[in-house]
Amino acid sequence: MPKLKTNRGAAKRFKRTASGKIKRAQSHHNHYLTKKSTKRKRHMRAGLLVDTADQAAVSQLLPYS
Repeated sequence: MPKLKTNRGAAKRFKRTASGKIKRAQSHHNHYLTKKSTKRKRHMRAGLLVDTADQAAVSQLLPYS
């Protein structure tokens, strides 16, 4: 079998946790920040976990993580 290729776009967006779950960043934190409240921007800094329904799809994009 040939080696599987990692999806490079996904590799930059997701990281695997020690327990095997997949970590992601909060969206909407790059543009149009002036109209967003400080509280809203502060909460966007925290990372989130990928939903369990999407974990299998993301795992296929990251075969060696």
